[in-house]
Amino acid sequence: MRFWDSSALIPLCVEELQSEPIRSLMREDAEQAVWWAASVECSSSFARIRREGGITPESEQLLRLTLARLAEYWTEIAPSEEVRTTARRLLLRHPLRAADSLQLAAALVWSGNQPEELGFVCLDNRLREAARAEGFVLHPATMG
Repeated sequence: MRFWDSSALIPLCVEELQSEPIRSLMREDAEQAVWWAASVECSSSFARIRREGGITPESEQLLRLTLARLAEYWTEIAPSEEVRTTARRLLLRHPLRAADSLQLAAALVWSGNQPEELGFVCLDNRLREAARAEGFVLHPATMG
């Protein structure tokens, strides 16, 4: 099991340049750990794509259904005082946005604060760098 950032979940639903490498990682990972708001972040991306004219409302609904099917296999890391405290500490150490700090904090809580040798699947460069600095193994190993 690896921790999956929302940026890596989106290409599982929407065809993007990174979709095939991400799908390959998914095939290797029978179950994924995600933070509790991952589905909200993904839904936000789907809505943005629709508003920008990239997909129809019907296509957006299909993307949401695809996401719901994926979520059946997730282990969600719930909000907790430990996640909030860790997120605040991460903001002091890394140039992260609040949501990214919460995602990385959830990953650290999931790992028992021992991320060494555990995978972190992410396509956001800033979050990837912070996760690497915290000790996670990054997937995909390289970007583009």
